[in-house]
Amino acid sequence: MKNKVIVSKDAGKELKNHLSEKADLMIFEPIDTVAEPVRCHPDLVYCRLKEDIIFMGNERLLKPVYPGDIIYNGFSTGKYFIHDLEHTERQLLKAVNDLELIPVNVKQGYACCSIVPVDEDSIITYDRGIAKAAEAAGLSVLTIGPGHVELPGYDTGFIGGTSGRVGDEIIFNGDLSAHPDCQAIRQFIEERGLKVRYFSGYPLRDIGSII
Repeated sequence: MKNKVIVSKDAGKELKNHLSEKADLMIFEPIDTVAEPVRCHPDLVYCRLKEDIIFMGNERLLKPVYPGDIIYNGFSTGKYFIHDLEHTERQLLKAVNDLELIPVNVKQGYACCSIVPVDEDSIITYDRGIAKAAEAAGLSVLTIGPGHVELPGYDTGFIGGTSGRVGDEIIFNGDLSAHPDCQAIRQFIEERGLKVRYFSGYPLRDIGSII
């Protein structure tokens, strides 16, 4: 059975085609409860807690202004759950507790946007606060530079918002080779027995993660 994967309608055509071959693909359509530039971002509504468990939030609880838009934007490795736990929506937090995930509290509300998933014990992030808290909790972390990601309507997007894991691939929406830390990212992922997939025809763009 194919994994279920959720991706923004704004994802690149190449990415959509690739995902449709690997997974049961759901296209996330705009919602009207958050700011216009991120209305097609699935990680504001959905949170993958384990490989086969996706939590679906209530979009009507979202608000267009921070922190009202980040209540479901936690990040799970399948073992650890990283978020600003003060603002995690209570039903999501209950699901986290029921699955006995290890909570890691950070100040970054856009945790999922800020983290590239690797495996249960490894992440990539530009956010030094997340990196420090994750390392203290026992995760292996590659800390990279910020920026180099497009998000129309904002000065920059987040690299976590370009990415997701499907099977043994860490996949990016756009051209990872143009990122200054591409080589370090590839090495970190491949050292863990995983593959890297990206698409050179267009720039890295934050689409609200590949869920």
